[in-house]
Order: sequence, then C-alpha cells, then structure tokens
Amino acid sequence: MKQIKKRKILDGILYATMIAALVIVLAALLYILVYILRSQAGYLNLSFLFGIENGILPMVVTTLYLVLVSIAVALPVGIATAIFLNEYSGNSPSIRILRLAIETLAGIPSIIYGLFGLLIFCRLLSFGQSIIAGAFTLSIMILPVIIRTTEESLKSIPDTFREGSLALGATKFQTIIHVVLPSALPGIVTSVILAVGRVVGESAPVLLTVGITKNMPRTIFESGRTLTIHLYYLTNEAVRPEDFGIAFATATVLVILVVIINTATKIITYNFRKKLGDVV
Repeated sequence: MKQIKKRKILDGILYATMIAALVIVLAALLYILVYILRSQAGYLNLSFLFGIENGILPMVVTTLYLVLVSIAVALPVGIATAIFLNEYSGNSPSIRILRLAIETLAGIPSIIYGLFGLLIFCRLLSFGQSIIAGAFTLSIMILPVIIRTTEESLKSIPDTFREGSLALGATKFQTIIHVVLPSALPGIVTSVILAVGRVVGESAPVLLTVGITKNMPRTIFESGRTLTIHLYYLTNEAVRPEDFGIAFATATVLVILVVIINTATKIITYNFRKKLGDVV
C-alpha cells in the first residue's frame, strides 16, 4: 500500500510538472505572438502585403519558392535514406560510417553550408546567386533532420505489422509502401514541419547563395530576397520609429506563413493517409 501511495504521489508530481511546463511554453509563445502583433499595428495592410516596390510580395514569393524547391529535393531523398537504414541495412562498418556522417551533418553550423553552396552551386555549377542554388544548399542542410525523424518514426512501427503483411503474401516493398509508411506518416509530417521551419528561419546560407535583390523572381534561377533577410535589413537599417513597425509587420507575415505551410502540410498528409487507407 505504501509503495502504491508513493507511486501515486510521484505520478502526481510528474503530471503537475508537465502541466507547468506546458503552460510556460504556451504562455511564452502567446506573449511573443501578441508582442509582434501589437508592435506592427497599422503597418500590415493590403498595399504592404501585395506591393512590389514598397511591399513584401517579392520576398514572400522568394521564400515560398525556396521552401517548395528545398522540400521537393530533400524529402524523397531523406525518406528513401531512412527506409534503407531502418528496413534494409544491417550494422556493417559502412552503415555505421553513414550514420556518423548524418549525425555530423546535423551539427555543422549553417554558415558552413552557405560557404559550401556558394562554392559548389553558385560558382562551380554556375548557378550564381539564385533560388535554385539556395534551395539545393538548404536541402542538404535539412536532410539530417528528415532522415533522423523519419527513421525514428519507422522504428516505432511494431514488427507485427510487417510480419502480418508478409504472411498475407505481400512483398517487402509492398509492405513498406502500404503498411509501414502510412503508419509512420505522423513522424514524416513532423520532419517536414521541422525542415520548413529551418528553411524559413535560415539567414546565413540564404544570404550567401540566394542574394539580397528585392526583385520579383520570375523563375527559380533568379536571385531574390527572403523574408528573414529582408527582416534583418529592416532592423539593421532602421532609423525611424515606423521602420521598426514595418519590421514587425514583416515578422508577423513570416509567422503566419509558417503556420499556413504547416497547416497545409498536415491537411495534405491527412488526405493522403486517408486515400492510402482506402486503397489498402
């Protein structure tokens, strides 16, 4: 009885600690959002959102291009690598070296990726400072996040799922496509959200590979300026009180853009998983 009582007390303490941590995180997030929204009051309007000369539409388009291209490049490679590591590979020395390389890539500072992208994509491959060069650079940078998160999600799928599918006559590839991947989709979505957040929030590699031009990019082979770089220049060059208001308005758009992209990702994944479930 005493042990049961101690366990209940310990469970209560841990539960209260988790609730307190949740409240602190939500309060901090709410404070940041309210502070940003209040500081931009009066500056966020249609001309600011859709203006080309005095607005931020070119920066929004550049940011969306960068997110879409980098995710389109990194996501298939990351998922395929995670599937290989979890479903096919063993624990040979070459696989251990590969895992070490992935962990090392995850810890490299972003400025190193920027220098690599500047040397390889901008100069060696003659892309110049462009969206495509920045997207390739950022896709390499977010690969470890996608691989590790997807692999952990695949590891969480019980082996009974695989064994049941194989027992019904499905091949290993069919089992992965129709059983394992749909069950691991929440983890894959998490990796996409983390990758999108990192792409949108990066500045150093974007500054070196994409550039700072405030033009409206017509293709991904042109230079541009993302919202984070634009926000940096606004705060760095701010001399008037309204300059900070414009900077906070840009920050508000950046936050809203991240929320929209994450929400769209979850909706697309939910519909895809539902359709896949109907097929199975």
